[in-house]
Amino acid sequence: MTDLSHAPLPGGLPNKRQVAASFSRAAASYDSVAELQRAVGSQLLTRLPAGIAPQRWLDMGCGTGYFSRVLSERLPASQGVALDIAEGMLKHARPLGGAGHFIAGDAERLPLQDASCGLIFSSLAVQWCANFEAVLSEAYRVLRPGGVLAFASLCVGTLEELRESWRAADGLVHVNRFRTFEAYQQRCAASGLRVVSLERRPHVLHYPDVRSLTHELKALGAHNLNPGRPGGLTGRARIVALVQAYEQFRQAQGLPATYQVVYAVLEKPL
Repeated sequence: MTDLSHAPLPGGLPNKRQVAASFSRAAASYDSVAELQRAVGSQLLTRLPAGIAPQRWLDMGCGTGYFSRVLSERLPASQGVALDIAEGMLKHARPLGGAGHFIAGDAERLPLQDASCGLIFSSLAVQWCANFEAVLSEAYRVLRPGGVLAFASLCVGTLEELRESWRAADGLVHVNRFRTFEAYQQRCAASGLRVVSLERRPHVLHYPDVRSLTHELKALGAHNLNPGRPGGLTGRARIVALVQAYEQFRQAQGLPATYQVVYAVLEKPL
């Protein structure tokens, strides 16, 4: 297991120990509410180059291993490695199979040899990494020439309705911060990997009420992990104010929660 620093991370991103612990606690409830994760990961799969047949693939930030199992079905002749920073997720994933190896590790410091993978697949994991340049340089190191990094992440604009509603209710940070899309563009362009495709697509989910949304975020382990978040219980008056503010966004299908999803396919030059 890689060493996870206690220190607060730059740029207001959450501390990795908190991220790992939060997702470990959520492992059992995660799959039942992971509609967004399923949809985004499935979209990412459609973006893989046709005919890709790596000797070895890595599911980086594998979570409960859902896409490790999908990859193993799609690439039956390939060896699979599933990696996650959250031990609880690996404990859940391992008995369900899909990969030959399940490894606890960090995307910023991969415990894998140089040029050992033909494909790195990562769906909704790298938004938790403060040092995205390190993620890209590690992917470059671990990929074989001609190998592919396919990732989906979240950028600024994600959960904007919830952020705006909290701002109206009490002005404090209650929603995780994300990188700008432009930061993804710049860092991918500077990575040494060839950018095959890079785009941002909104994905909107609808909820009957605010409680359903916040319950789902907690079950996913993705509730607010920001430094500077308010401590202690949220007062009843603030909750009432939040609900009133969020109701302004209501649509026919329910209360919208918009995720701004970044899809990228990068290739290591031959």
